[in-house]
Amino acid sequence: MTPRGHAFIMLKRYFPIFSWLPHYQARLFGADLLAGLIVTVMVIPQSLAYALLAGLPAVVGLYASILPQLLYSVFGTSRTLAVGPVAIVALMTGAALSNIAAPGSAEYIEAALVLSLLSGGILVLMGALRMGFFSNFLSHPVISGFLTASGILIAASQFGGLLGVESGGFTLFERLATLWVNLPNFNPATLLMSLGVLAFLVWVRRYGNASLKRLGLPHGAADLLARAGPILAVVVTTLVTWLWQLQDQGVAVVGTIPSGLPPLSLPWPDASLWHTLLVPALLISLVGFVESVSMGQMLAAKRRQRISPNQELIGLGVANLAAGVSSAMPVTGGLSRTVANYHAGAQTPAAGAFAALGIGVVTYTLTDWLYYLPIATLAAFITVSILTLVDIPTLRATWRYSRSDFAALAMTIALTLGEGIEAGIIGGITLSVALFLYRTSRPHSALIGRVPDTEHFRNVVRHEVETAPQVALLRIDESLYFANARYLEDTLYNLVASRPALEDVVIVCSAVNLIDASALESLEAINARLKDSGVTLHLAEVKGPVMDRLKCSDFPDQLTGRMFLSTYAAWQALSRPASPGNSA
Repeated sequence: MTPRGHAFIMLKRYFPIFSWLPHYQARLFGADLLAGLIVTVMVIPQSLAYALLAGLPAVVGLYASILPQLLYSVFGTSRTLAVGPVAIVALMTGAALSNIAAPGSAEYIEAALVLSLLSGGILVLMGALRMGFFSNFLSHPVISGFLTASGILIAASQFGGLLGVESGGFTLFERLATLWVNLPNFNPATLLMSLGVLAFLVWVRRYGNASLKRLGLPHGAADLLARAGPILAVVVTTLVTWLWQLQDQGVAVVGTIPSGLPPLSLPWPDASLWHTLLVPALLISLVGFVESVSMGQMLAAKRRQRISPNQELIGLGVANLAAGVSSAMPVTGGLSRTVANYHAGAQTPAAGAFAALGIGVVTYTLTDWLYYLPIATLAAFITVSILTLVDIPTLRATWRYSRSDFAALAMTIALTLGEGIEAGIIGGITLSVALFLYRTSRPHSALIGRVPDTEHFRNVVRHEVETAPQVALLRIDESLYFANARYLEDTLYNLVASRPALEDVVIVCSAVNLIDASALESLEAINARLKDSGVTLHLAEVKGPVMDRLKCSDFPDQLTGRMFLSTYAAWQALSRPASPGNSA
C-alpha cells in the first residue's frame, strides 16, 4: 500500500465522514435533505421539553441540537443516528445539578456546560483507549430496570406541568410529596389543556397511522404524519393560548426564547465544581453511550451496515464537547429523533447535519413564535413519550428466566425511585458485578463418561455412559481465575477423598478460556497434593491461548501426568471401562 493510501485509510478511521462524503451523490442529497427537514420540525418541541426537564432554559435544548449534531456527522459512524438532548440524560443532568445551584440560574447553566465538557472528555478518552467494552458492565436487566424507573420518575416530574402547580425533588417520594402539598392549587385551564393533549397524543400514537392509511395515504407518509402529531398539538395549543391569552388565566407558557445562534464560550475552571460533577458525568457518559450504540447497531443491521463502538465513543464525546462550548446540555443519540430520521429516509450523516442547520435557522429567526407554547403541552409530550420506557414484558420475562437477574433489576428500580438516579445505576452495576463473581466463583463442573461406541463424553448424571473406577474425567465449565481457584481445589480434593480406587484425574478444559495466576497456583497445589495421595493429574483439551500462558510457567514440567489433545485420547490411554451406566 502506498503512503497516500495508508494516510487515507487512517483519515477515514478517525474522520468517518471521509468514508461516505467522496461518494456523495445528488440522489443521496435529496433523501438526506428531506429527512433533515422532517426531523427539524419533529424535534423542536422535544428539544424544548427536555431542556425544561433538566431544569434549564428551553433554548438550551435547541442549542444542544445544533453544533453537537454537526460534529457528530463528522466523527460518528452511524448513518442514521440523530444526536441531541434525550429524556434520560436530561433527568440525570437535573439530578446531578440539583444540589449545586437553583434551576435556571447562571450558576446552574454553567454547571451544565461543565457536565457536558466532562462527559465529552470521558467519552473521547474511552474511545482513544478503545474502551467500548466498558459498557458491558451495564447488564441488560440493570439497563431495563434503570430505564423503567427513570420513565416513572420522569412521568412523575411532569404532573406539576400537567396540573399547573409547582413540583420538585429527584426521588419519587419527593416528587409525589411536593405534588400532594400543591395539588389544591391546580389550574383548571391547564388541566383541561393537558387532558386534551394527552388524549390526542395517545390516540395518534395508537391509531393515527392506521387511520391515515384508511384515508388512502401510503404507508411511509402515514407513518411520518402520525409521528408529526406532537407538532400539530404544539401549533394548536400555542394558537389557542395566544387567541384567548390563557397565560393571564394561569396557564404557564415557555415565554421569551432568545433568538440567535448559540454563544460560544468556555466555563470558568472551578476545580471543586469539576470534581463534584466527575462521577455524574461518568454515569451520563455510560448510559448515553449504551443507549446510543444499541440503537445505532440495530438500525445499521437493518441496512447491512456496521458501526464502530470505539469510534462512536469519540463521535459522542466530540458532540458533548461541542455542547459544552456552545451553551448546551449533555447529548446522546435520541431514540425518537433517530427513528424519525431513519423512517424519513436518511441515507448518510448529512441528514443529521441538515436537521442541525434547520434548527439553527429556527433558533436564529423563529423563536418569537414559541412564546405562547404552553408548558402543559410539553409536559404531555414528555409523559406520552417516556412511558414507553416502562418495560413490563421484560420484567415478567426476567422474573421467569432468572431470579438473580431480576434481583438486580428490582434493586436498580428501587434505588432509582427511592434514592435517585446515581444511586440506582451505581447499585445496579455493583449488584450485577457481584452476581457475576458469585456465579463464576462456583463454576459448574461435571464428571463425564464416554457415550458407548463413540468419541463423545457426557455428564454421568444425565446420560448412560461408560466410566472407569480408576479414572475421573472432570469437566470444568468456566474459566479459572482468582474467584473460583479455591472452589476448584475443594472440588478435586472432595472427589479424591470419595474415590479410594482413583488413580488418575483428568481436568477437561474445553470450556476454560483463561487460567490466571491465582488459578495457576491452585493447579500447582492440586498437582502436588494429588501426587502425595498417589493420584496422577492430567489435563485435556487445553485451548491454544491457555496453553501458551501455561508454557510461560513451570507447571507443564511439574505436572505429574500428561497434556492430552482430546478427552478421547485420555480415555484411551488411562481407562479400563466398566459397564455402561456405572456412575463414577
